[in-house]
Amino acid sequence: MKAIEFEEFGGPEVLRLKDIDEPHAGPGQVRVAVKAAGVNPMDYKIRHGWLKDFFPTPLPYVPGLEFAGVVDETGEGVTEYAVGDEVLGWCATGSYAEYALADVIAPKPAGLGWAEAAAVPIAGETANRVLDLLAVADGETLLLHGASGGVGAVAAQLAVARGVNVIGTAAPANHDYVRSLGAVPVAYGEGLVERVRKVAPQGVDAVFDAAGRGALPDSIELRGGTTDRIVTIADGEAAAYGVTMTSGAPDDESRRDSLVRTARLAADGDLLLRIAETYPLAGAAEAQARIEQGGANGKLVIVP
Repeated sequence: MKAIEFEEFGGPEVLRLKDIDEPHAGPGQVRVAVKAAGVNPMDYKIRHGWLKDFFPTPLPYVPGLEFAGVVDETGEGVTEYAVGDEVLGWCATGSYAEYALADVIAPKPAGLGWAEAAAVPIAGETANRVLDLLAVADGETLLLHGASGGVGAVAAQLAVARGVNVIGTAAPANHDYVRSLGAVPVAYGEGLVERVRKVAPQGVDAVFDAAGRGALPDSIELRGGTTDRIVTIADGEAAAYGVTMTSGAPDDESRRDSLVRTARLAADGDLLLRIAETYPLAGAAEAQARIEQGGANGKLVIVP
């Protein structure tokens, strides 16, 4: 099968389109024909080798953590899914490929497109997890860094649905998009504290950093000098500031529940999953370079 693989850690140039052996479903597993694979910041961090101490990365490695596709092979003992079922979920093998073994899956609602379905797993679970950690409630104000990105856009909408006032940082070119999510946009960078205080003179109750681009000192200042109710998913300097950093889902049941709930919201039109750009498998290096650069107006998706 065709797949993207890297044999050494490094920049986007280490990603290669190759013919490799197809995986096959073992007991309790399903194999899917991948229709779309989500591109995430974690993908380039794995590629660089930055996560190898706690995220096993045997080389050669096929990247990709989430997918949408069609079940085309079931392993012994699988009764819940059958060949031909349309599903979305998390991978046991990389999704930048024509076929992948599924880890945690859920049915894909009929009204949800393939690219949009591939945008559900990580963004939905991460957004729900962080909003729960922050315990944001009706009437509170949330500062959300990276509001136009894949996770940020979902988090903005889920927070607004909870009755939260959301201030979203984004590049000026993405401010209209952030407004469409129900959030108040502000530009990131120098002068952020003053800009946020102008639109939220009452202060901010919590901060969700989905960007990881050096906004923690300003976030702490905006929280009155405390690190309480500040959570990042992307800033490696979190520990130095005493800020909580979270990654990964607690268990398969939680991931599956998030898949079902978030996919249904999207299929019903209650959650916008904006696809910024799609790439063929051969464009994987370009896709990862784009997401590493930051500022994407929505989700990047690979379509094998």
